[in-house]
Order: sequence, then C-alpha cells, then structure tokens
Amino acid sequence: MSEQKSTTNAVKEVPVHEYGQHYFESYNYADRPLGRFSMYWFARRYYAALVRRYAPPGGGKLLEMGCGLGHLLGLLEDDLACVGIDIAEYSIEQLHVNAPKAQGYVMDADDLSRFGDGEFSVVVALHLVEHLADPAGTIAQVNRILRQDGLFLFATPNPGYSLRRFKDPQTDAIGKDPTHINVQPPDQWRAWCAENNFQMLQHFGDGLWDVPYFPVIPKMAQFAVLGIPSLAQVVTRTTMIPLSMGVNQVGIARKVAETRRSSA
Repeated sequence: MSEQKSTTNAVKEVPVHEYGQHYFESYNYADRPLGRFSMYWFARRYYAALVRRYAPPGGGKLLEMGCGLGHLLGLLEDDLACVGIDIAEYSIEQLHVNAPKAQGYVMDADDLSRFGDGEFSVVVALHLVEHLADPAGTIAQVNRILRQDGLFLFATPNPGYSLRRFKDPQTDAIGKDPTHINVQPPDQWRAWCAENNFQMLQHFGDGLWDVPYFPVIPKMAQFAVLGIPSLAQVVTRTTMIPLSMGVNQVGIARKVAETRRSSA
C-alpha cells in the first residue's frame, strides 16, 4: 500500500492556483444554486443531521477540513465547538460570515500537526479528500486527532457509479473539476480507513443527480425521476441509497481501539 501511495504522490500535484473565490464560481458550484431549498442547502442540513446522530456523546470539538463557505459549521456551532480549515483565505473569510462562533485557519489538510492527539470528537471532510495528494496520510492524521470512538464523516466522488457509462467522464460532475486529483473507488476508501483504525459504520451513495444521462428525455424530467431517492434520503435523514446509485459516496466511520480492532 505504501508503494501505491508514493506513486500517487509522485505523479499528482495539488493545483493550488485553482482555489479561492474563483473555485466557488466554477465547476460544480457554477452549475447549482446555493440559496434556500437548493440541493446545496438541503445537503448541508442532511450532513449536520448525520453529525448529530453519529457523534460520540458529550459534545466536544468538531473539525471540518476544507470548510468551504462555512455553512455546515454555521448549523453545528451551537452543538459543538467548531473549527474550520481551508487552503483558501476566501473560505475562511466566508466562514467568519456564515459561522461566526467557529474558529478558522488557512492551512492545508495534508498537515494537521497543529492539532493535539484526541482533540476532536468529530472530523468532517465533504469533498476534500479527492483534492489531496496523499489521502491515506491525512486519514492517518485524522485518526490521531480524534478521541476514542470519534466520528469521521466524508463525502467524495464515486468514479464507478452505475449510470456514469452514459456520461463523458471528462466533462461530467466528477471529471470536469481539475482539482479532483485523487478520485478513488469505494474499496480504496474502505481500505485506507481500515488501515488507519476506523470501522466503517455506513458507506452509501447520494443519488444520480448529475443529469442528463439520456439524450432524448428532457433533463428536468430525468432529474424529477432520478432525484426521488436523493430527496427521500435527505428528508428521512437515512443512508439508504446504495453506492452504485451515488455520483458521490458518503462514508461514516468510527475510530476504534486497537484491541477492539484486533479481536474483531
């Protein structure tokens, strides 16, 4: 596994120049509204609900890596002491607007050394890990900074979802973003989590929202039909969509003790 990781690092470079306000006006952000009742709006409330359900008892601190515009932390800052990090200064500026109680730092998720062992109860990475040159290394660091039974929640593209064969992989929601330098299949994320002492509680899809897939059927008609599972999952706050039916994959993982892992 270490050989694969070093090869990945040798050939993949983080396109730092892409980040900043420009990023939030381009690629997938450019294709969707961010306002009230938008997909983005519903998604942030859904992820906040997952954090509240799976976070260990007793409150504590939450770290969001790649906090973006800060809306998720704005929803959770009354539940946990929230910290957001992002490589872009623009993101931290937006964090202070949208989550005024949260702390924010301009920093790279490749190096979490400023945080102490077991400092956090929850670490969230929504569409962050695919931007990293060494995701496995970051997952190892996440394990270090999480308390025992801490929650690691991540979302990342699923390159092998069922209807992608009907898309151009260079221009679909996954391929058109040049900052997606480490798009990996579900098995790889599960392996990296297991190697770093995480138990995967749930691993599921977010729906087939990247319409159109078929040239004859109107785009809105496809969205109306294929978007039903996504809407149902978000409204019921469940994890029912299989990986094969998700443009993105969502992982909910728990840090486990070495003794529990070895006896499993």
